[in-house]
Amino acid sequence: MAPSLVLTGARVVLPTGVVDDGRVSVEGTRITAAGPAEAAAPAPAGAEVLDASGHWLVPGFVDLHNHGGGGASFAGSAEDALTAVRTHRAHGTTTLVASTVTDDLDLLARRAGLLSELAEQGEIAGIHFEGPFISPCRKGAHSEALLRDPDPAEVRKLLDAARGQARMVTLATELPGGLDSVRLLAEHGVIAAVGHTDASYEQTVEAIDAGATVATHLFNAMPPLGHRAPGPITALLEDERITVELIDDGVHLHPAALQLAFHHAGADRVAFITDAMDAAGAGDGRYLLGPLEVEVSDGVARLVEGGSIAGSTLTLDRAFQRAVTVDRLPVTDVVTAISANPARLLGLSDRIGSLEPGKDADLVLLDAEFAVKGVMRRGEWVVTPQLP
Repeated sequence: MAPSLVLTGARVVLPTGVVDDGRVSVEGTRITAAGPAEAAAPAPAGAEVLDASGHWLVPGFVDLHNHGGGGASFAGSAEDALTAVRTHRAHGTTTLVASTVTDDLDLLARRAGLLSELAEQGEIAGIHFEGPFISPCRKGAHSEALLRDPDPAEVRKLLDAARGQARMVTLATELPGGLDSVRLLAEHGVIAAVGHTDASYEQTVEAIDAGATVATHLFNAMPPLGHRAPGPITALLEDERITVELIDDGVHLHPAALQLAFHHAGADRVAFITDAMDAAGAGDGRYLLGPLEVEVSDGVARLVEGGSIAGSTLTLDRAFQRAVTVDRLPVTDVVTAISANPARLLGLSDRIGSLEPGKDADLVLLDAEFAVKGVMRRGEWVVTPQLP
C-alpha cells in the first residue's frame, strides 16, 4: 500500500542523529519509513508529497506534568480537560499526562475516575497526582489545609480510583508513610516522584533506594543545594536511576541551574515539562489552581495570597525553542528530553518518542527559528502546515 503522506527535505531528528535532507513516510496512523532522502525509494504514485525544505521535523512532544491550558484545567469537567488537551496539542504536545493538584481526597478520587475515562479513550496518557502527600514546608501553590501524610492506604485509594491509569504520584518521601508509599507505587508500576519535599540528602537517597525514579520539577519546591547540607537536589542529580523534570520557561530556573542539571544528569536523564495551569495559551488574568486563586501577569502565574509561583503558562514548543536558542542545547538533546525520555518513563517507547518505522505518526514541523508550523498526531494534522 502506498504511503498516504511523504514529507521530504526537512532536517529530520532521528534516534541516530540529524539527517539534513530527510524523508518520513506515513501510512494511516503509523510511520512507515524515516531516513535520508537519497537512500529512500521514490514516492509511490498517489502519495501526497510535502516539501518541508528549510524546516525541522521532530517527534511529537510528551508532557509528563500538566495541569491545564486554554483557560481550562484537569480539575473541571471532561470538556474542560479536552480543552486543555487540545490547547497543548496545537503547540506540539501529542502525548500528555493530566496532573491534579492537592484537594480533598474523595474529590481527587472522583476526579481520577473522570480522567481515567479520557485515558481509556486515548485522549490523555494517564494521571499524575501532585499532592496531597507533600510537605507543608515546600507546598508551593498547594492548599496547606488539605495536605496529608502519604499513608499507603490513601495512596492506594487514588490508584484504585484511577482504574489502572495512574502514571505518577509526587510525594514528600520524608513524611510518615513516605517510603512505604514509594514501595507501593513501585510494586504497581506507578512512578514515585520526589517533589514538594523538605527531605535531606540522606532521606532522598533512601527514597531512591525504595524505588523513586523521578524528581518533580527539580530545584523548585525543595531545599536549595548547600555545601554542608547537599539536600535532595544533589541526591537526585547524582543517581542514574532518577530522571529530573525541568521547567524551561525562564521563570522557574536560572539558565545556569538548567545547565547544571544537564551537565550532571546528562540529556538521557532530563524530561522537559510544562507544569502548565489554565492560563497556558489563554493570557493574563485571574484563575483557580485547585482551590487557590492565581494572578497571571506578563505570563507569570503567582498565588494571589502569598505570591508563590503557581505552575506555569508554558507550552512545550516554547520550551523547545528556548532550550535551543537561549540555552544553546543541541537539538538532539532537546528532542531526547522533550520526547524520548518521557515516552520511556511512561513505558510507551515502542509507540512514541522518536521517528521510527512502526511508531505512531506523531510529528512536529518547526521552522528555522523553531516555531511550530505543523503538528500531526496519529497520522492526522492537528495543525496543518502552510508551506510554499
